Amino acid sequence: MNISTNRTASSYIAGGWVSPENGTIHETTDPGRGGAAVASYTLATHEDARLAITAARDAASAWGATTANERMELVYALLEKWPTRQQEMAEIVTREMGKVFSESFGESSRAVMEMRFWAGEALRLGDRTFSSVRSKTDAYSIRQPIGPVAAITPWNFPILTPIRKVIPALVCGCPVILKPALESPGASVILAELLHEIGVPPGVFNLLLGRGREVGETLVGSPDVAGITFTGSTDVGLGIAATAAQRNARTQLEMGGKNAAVVSAVSDVERVANEIATAAFTAAGQRCTAISRVIVTEDLRSRLEEALVHEARAFTVGYGLDEGSRMGPLVNDSQYTQVHQYVEQATGEGAKVLLGGLPLEAPEVDEGNYYPATVVTDVAPGSPLAVDEVFGPVLAVIPVADFDQAIAVANETRYGLTSAVFTDDMDLAHRFVTQVRSGMVHVNHGTNSEGHIPFGGVAQSGQGAYGIGDTSKEFFTNLKIVYQVYGQE
Repeated sequence: MNISTNRTASSYIAGGWVSPENGTIHETTDPGRGGAAVASYTLATHEDARLAITAARDAASAWGATTANERMELVYALLEKWPTRQQEMAEIVTREMGKVFSESFGESSRAVMEMRFWAGEALRLGDRTFSSVRSKTDAYSIRQPIGPVAAITPWNFPILTPIRKVIPALVCGCPVILKPALESPGASVILAELLHEIGVPPGVFNLLLGRGREVGETLVGSPDVAGITFTGSTDVGLGIAATAAQRNARTQLEMGGKNAAVVSAVSDVERVANEIATAAFTAAGQRCTAISRVIVTEDLRSRLEEALVHEARAFTVGYGLDEGSRMGPLVNDSQYTQVHQYVEQATGEGAKVLLGGLPLEAPEVDEGNYYPATVVTDVAPGSPLAVDEVFGPVLAVIPVADFDQAIAVANETRYGLTSAVFTDDMDLAHRFVTQVRSGMVHVNHGTNSEGHIPFGGVAQSGQGAYGIGDTSKEFFTNLKIVYQVYGQE
């Protein structure tokens, strides 16, 4: 099956491709080409979801009993096949959700790094030993797979996010059912094809191409699904948490973010602006870790604004597969409309647009959801543009009187994913690290993460074990404590 052609892809259940009779056809469209058709998919039904759950349940015992070496070798086999499909994978991502090709291919390369890490983790899933207070007694802990898990992934990282859930699940001994977002499912279909080629046992990996209200709700509500790992919006994540809590199912939720960069007492303003702009406008701002607000003390405001505008101008907007494009379109019409409405609302309340802020009218972008890199200043603390997740290439500048006010403004949103502080004063940096409400903090550094380091948020940005890194095993495994008496007379 090659999703770059006109063939229709379907779900992968119990080791085979399943296409329901008279199933609904879903067509993905290219946001950079006026909604031109990209690929077709037969949507899974509630019954397909039940079949996938049954397949995963039936495979759980045997897969959980495999050795660490067998799981490690499966990942190595996938890594060996991966380069044969990387180009195709990156192209379908760019065509379905819009990010420029270099970012799509970079996402597939980052996936390689994270798979290598998890291949090694297969041999490091042992836990701890303890000293007992009693004689002739050993005490230790072991980790065991929790059982079948559902992985629900978003449209903005269609390669990397599924890998971050599927591979740890398999390494930890858990069968997995992947449900990607329907805006960009193509990369997940390629992943399923690769896993099939390397011989993943039936039921150990399943792919459902379906709508959240039918397939997703079936997965979340099933007593045979031991856990749900989700990346997406906060509202959807909180709904999953509420449903899962009714049956005490485990959840790992990575949700929204409204990430602040605080700038105070810094000398190299140009470097700071480069770090912030890169974190703000990469992937057209459609990243949960994007810096979307800059909180700056008044003494640095004018210099930083000038430098930010200079950096933002470098983000050339264009079609993701065209050479020279640095920023692609927004994923769909509704996202485009939402982003512009936030800018209009802010200017109506007294904010000033320094760059961008208007729909592009150049002929080469007339047929796509292209929005320019936008810098808005005099954004009021507590206003929608200052506290809501916009998910677009809009950077709000919020001037403050001093560092105390900067921290207060940074903490006024309901989110708490990541944040950054840029300062030459390490006392201020330490205060920020300890007082800001976010799961991750960057000091004099943009909000990029690394593939072996825990990733997660607090407040309404996250719940459960941090993803990426070895903390994911806290979600995919149960801890069992063993007391063992030996040498009885």
